[in-house]
Amino acid sequence: MSFGEKLLRLRKEKGYSQEALAEKLCTTRQAVSKWENGQGFPETEKLLMIGNLFEVSIDYLLKETEEKAGREERGYYVSQEMAEGYLSFQRKLSNRIAAGVCLLILACVPYFMFRQEPVVYSFLIILLAAAGVVVFVSAILGDEERYHVLAKEALMLDQGYVKLLTERLNRLKRRYAAMIIAGAGMVAIGGIAFMLEKKGIAEGALVPYYPVCIVLIAIGAYVLIPAFTLWASYDLLIYNEKHVNRRNAGFWKKIRKKLAE
Repeated sequence: MSFGEKLLRLRKEKGYSQEALAEKLCTTRQAVSKWENGQGFPETEKLLMIGNLFEVSIDYLLKETEEKAGREERGYYVSQEMAEGYLSFQRKLSNRIAAGVCLLILACVPYFMFRQEPVVYSFLIILLAAAGVVVFVSAILGDEERYHVLAKEALMLDQGYVKLLTERLNRLKRRYAAMIIAGAGMVAIGGIAFMLEKKGIAEGALVPYYPVCIVLIAIGAYVLIPAFTLWASYDLLIYNEKHVNRRNAGFWKKIRKKLAE
């Protein structure tokens, strides 16, 4: 695929006319038309502007690629810069959400530690819960819409970069698996204590350890959320076709259900 063909496809994907693209690049419609028809080539400054506008690398724009016979290349092109930005954003977002959830869970601790002092535990519960809500909401409000398309569209990534992502994920899998096992174990241990008391099996023996159990659950959640989120983020980029098929299957399942009613 030539530069002109790539430019044409990127422009149509964004829904720009030649006039609109020319205006954004501070050039003329005739220049854009020549570029798309292979009759000219933009200068370096314009190439950089095109790359930034469509969030693709200069290497992608300049490198000649061949299309597979009988197959039309479709999908949303994800540059290496955009993919790395997405992974970095997911890391920060998951940490904030995990911190918010952790604080909300820990808000239960003061009740069990200061039962005889309602004023004290009420103040601490409100303080921890408010902090948790603030952190959680700030994470949600900090969401970046430009990454939403990655979960909605079929994606196209440079295969060399996909290979690098796969190798990186393979190195990280052991760490994520350990985090998931450790986090799930802490949540399970903390939850079992409450379950045994609720069933009357422990007969009150574990009540004094409720604060410790709650802390374990909170730490477990703090560990689990980033591990699951980051693993899923890598999986979305590397095995995008699987996610697309899953979304399509879910859609047609709903359609068939509607038709059967």
